[in-house]
Amino acid sequence: MTRQRLSRRRTRACLAFVVICFSVFGLRLFQIQGLDTKAYAAMAVEAGTARTSVPAPRGEILDRNGKGLATSVDGMTVTADPSMTTKNAPRIARILVQKLGPERVDYFETIDKLRKPGSRFVYLEKGVPAWPAKKAVAAVQEAGFTGVFTEKESLRTYPGGQLAANLIGFVDGSGKGVQGMEQQYDETLTGQDGSSTYEVSPSGQRIPMADSTVKEMTPGGDVHSTIDRDLQWYSDQRLADAVRTSRSEWGLAVTMDVRTGQVVQMSQAPTYDADRKAGMQRANVISRAVENVYEPGSVMKSITMAALADQGKVTPQTPIVVPSGMTIDKFKIGDYWKHGVLHLTAAGVIAKSSNLGTIVASQQMSDERMYQYFRKFGFGTKSGIELPGESQGILKPGREWSKANHATIAFGQGVSITAMQMVRAVGAIANGGVMVDPTVVDGFVSPDGERTDAEPTKSRRVVSKKAASMVTRMMEAVTAKNGTAPAAKIPGYRVAGKTGTAWRVNPLTGRYVRGQNTVSFVGFAPADKPRFVTYIVLDRPYSNAGGGSTAGPVFHDIMSMALERFGVAPTGSKSPKVRHSW
Repeated sequence: MTRQRLSRRRTRACLAFVVICFSVFGLRLFQIQGLDTKAYAAMAVEAGTARTSVPAPRGEILDRNGKGLATSVDGMTVTADPSMTTKNAPRIARILVQKLGPERVDYFETIDKLRKPGSRFVYLEKGVPAWPAKKAVAAVQEAGFTGVFTEKESLRTYPGGQLAANLIGFVDGSGKGVQGMEQQYDETLTGQDGSSTYEVSPSGQRIPMADSTVKEMTPGGDVHSTIDRDLQWYSDQRLADAVRTSRSEWGLAVTMDVRTGQVVQMSQAPTYDADRKAGMQRANVISRAVENVYEPGSVMKSITMAALADQGKVTPQTPIVVPSGMTIDKFKIGDYWKHGVLHLTAAGVIAKSSNLGTIVASQQMSDERMYQYFRKFGFGTKSGIELPGESQGILKPGREWSKANHATIAFGQGVSITAMQMVRAVGAIANGGVMVDPTVVDGFVSPDGERTDAEPTKSRRVVSKKAASMVTRMMEAVTAKNGTAPAAKIPGYRVAGKTGTAWRVNPLTGRYVRGQNTVSFVGFAPADKPRFVTYIVLDRPYSNAGGGSTAGPVFHDIMSMALERFGVAPTGSKSPKVRHSW
């Protein structure tokens, strides 16, 4: 009897347990199917779907003739689902290292990503060329492992390697523009990514013919630059050779159309290769033509003479008595050659690059008047070029000048400029006294192919046409046989120019360093119908280097190439003879 009662109790307990379990399951089923239908359906869909980004290709940067300077190609991002890769992480990581290379994939870091707790998605490697990425994922699958995938992405490439690198700039790992035109026009170049959602199997494989949704991407717009690719390539090579042979720390070469302000070539050495990620130290990556400031030296004498000529105080024949030396505010000032008292014309002062003669002539201007003219020529202000990081240089207000400041600024010491400022200023002399702001952009093309021209550059008159013509005659004397830069002369063309040799300033002490110079040459051609201005700068070359002998030949070669590339014929006229002495 006792056993029967015990058996009934057990039967009742089991029955109660079964009823309770079915009740719980029933209530749970009612919650899922009746109350939370949409939420759980969404979770089921989410578990069985995958979403990938459809990258929008970045717009191209092109030269003036439509040749690619910066373009985009198809690439891959390698991703993983840690919930599927945790168990085999070391072996998967080993395969990725073997296929993609240890310089790209870090073994231990990849293991950590493959084992990331609580995650269904991680990026393993971005910016992988399509073929090796597909090959690596295929190797993982062939080894019997799942959970490693690829997504399409757009990779930035620079077909010219180092070509115009400091002008073009580059993009970082996220595809954002860094430096140069890539940074300046990042918003224009960047497209709108799309997306694709599709059904996948439990192993993560896409199910063929299953439902999918696609949000279309919008490509980025193109930017057409003013650069001529062939001239740029030649100038890059010529400048690099000059920097190497002169043992300079760095060099610059900039050529601008004086009529439009379009920069057709902008070279820097040493530079970098954004395509191979080589030489990308800070000193190489910055755009020295707009960011670096330095004391220009004697090229500034042409600006001083233009200010005097505009006021009617000098002509090319104006007699100037040049002393053998001067002491101003206890500073001794002389010329680069020893001499007694000289009787030079204003043209002779420019042709022989006399510091003392320039000081004597400049004393006809007050500090404030001279400062105002230098400001009119754009010194102490940004040039307006469409590039990031531009410096405005250093030009103290005239009211703060000492007598020594007035004297040295007149011949280019005690004032700091950028190369682009000097190109714009001398371009004004070449353009009949009208200064045009420089530009590196010719126009834009939208994703739908619509072309929009760039905004016209700003221009303004800084000196009279007569004054500009007189200074041009003075500068032509520089490239004559008895001038300081006969090596800059181009057969068949009239060439106006000015040499420059300036003491370098030690950035740590703020003092000049004897024996360390910045040498340069700026000029334009044809002098009687100017088209281009070219400026060459070589910093800290060998000790006896000069602007005419070292920078002049580089100017000759690059300007010759520019005239040839753009079909600028000689005018057939000869340079007028100008007396150097009286």
